Amino acid sequence: MLKALAATMLLSASLHSKIVTQDVDYRDGKTQLQGYLAYDDSKAKAPGILIAHQWMGLTDYEKGRARQIAELGYVAFAADIYGKGVQVTDQKKAGELAGQYKGDRKLLRSRMQAALKTLKAQKGVDASQTAAIGYCLGGTAALELARSGADTKGIVSFHGGLDSPKPEDGKNIKAKVLVLHGADDPYVPKKDIAALEDELKAAKVDYQMTFYSGAVHAFTQPMAGNDNSKGAAYNEKADKRSWVAMTDFFHELFPAK
Repeated sequence: MLKALAATMLLSASLHSKIVTQDVDYRDGKTQLQGYLAYDDSKAKAPGILIAHQWMGLTDYEKGRARQIAELGYVAFAADIYGKGVQVTDQKKAGELAGQYKGDRKLLRSRMQAALKTLKAQKGVDASQTAAIGYCLGGTAALELARSGADTKGIVSFHGGLDSPKPEDGKNIKAKVLVLHGADDPYVPKKDIAALEDELKAAKVDYQMTFYSGAVHAFTQPMAGNDNSKGAAYNEKADKRSWVAMTDFFHELFPAK
């Protein structure tokens, strides 16, 4: 009888919950931005996860990841680094924009801080329980958010840029850090990996680095194709393994979730 009642209650909960999504306008100074929010409407307050996009800007890819994270029970917010209405239609434009923000880490941090503030302000978010993840350029952005001293529990970089332009800023990092990287990524020199590790060690940051054999840049992104010789390609095994690594990391950060 009790088992039947419990099963009925679980079924009822699953039938009444759904993932709600919406665009969210916000600002960084005078710049208008538009992010994408996803959450399970059956949940009370939950940890918030900030998602930073890759070099093509905020696309359906990040929105899909936001919905996946919402299905895990978190509130997900995909940030907008480039600005509301900025359309990136080719790799040349993407390279120019990504280069602009990688070259101006103060601006990149500001964009991420504005997005984190917006996430924390959402009514379904436990503002004391947040983390940030990022893909490619977004991985760099997530690390820069940590270096800014942001009050967040964890940072995850998926195939992100790992250079350490101001290693002394490592002392500002409050979050635990998880770096998920392609072992054969040609766009991230080994010296950058070593520099990041030196920075994190010197600052006594709680960090993990995982390398996926046979994976190059953009290994989580199906739109990258499957030709490793191009330097960026999807790798299904690395994608699935890195997602599990992220979810395990979240369980460590938010054990009561």
